[in-house]
Amino acid sequence: MEGDGNGKKIEVNTPGAEEKAAEVHEEHKKKKKKEEILEELKQKLEESQKESEQLKERILYQQADFENFKKLKAKEKQEALKFGNETLVKELLPVIDNLERAIEHASKTEDSRGIVEGVELTLSGFLKILEKVGVTRVEAKGKEFDPNVHEAVAQEESKESPAGTVITELQKGYIMYGRLLRPAMVTVAKSPETE
Repeated sequence: MEGDGNGKKIEVNTPGAEEKAAEVHEEHKKKKKKEEILEELKQKLEESQKESEQLKERILYQQADFENFKKLKAKEKQEALKFGNETLVKELLPVIDNLERAIEHASKTEDSRGIVEGVELTLSGFLKILEKVGVTRVEAKGKEFDPNVHEAVAQEESKESPAGTVITELQKGYIMYGRLLRPAMVTVAKSPETE
């Protein structure tokens, strides 16, 4: 546009001016659209990064839970292997008791020495087998009464033993890998009563 001297503006058409203006306008629209797309992509990237961090945290928690689960199962498996024979051992204990009674009874007569020796060997074999599977006897006679491993069935007055000491073992107790299978049945000393 140019002025004519009177203050009026006259439109002058220059070749290609409209096309150039259209191109500038189109480039401006494209640039604006690119900026909008770029901003949208930035937002999506931030959201994806947040989501990725959350997923990483969840995976770490699940891995920790899985490790704890594996440790627990390994411990349970060890316990099952260690104490798997417990029922069998409990069933064998009365056999040992009977052998001990037979030895005690047979040893009171002179002509049964051979029987006693045979039964003693059998008992010794049984005890060795039990030791292999982690079974040990509970110490009782002459020891202080311990309710964790002893079961008192009677009390007797005793001048020789202090009160609370096991003076007679009626039935032996057994422990398997630190776990009590059966308490020892015992008689416990008590102080003589004064008249």
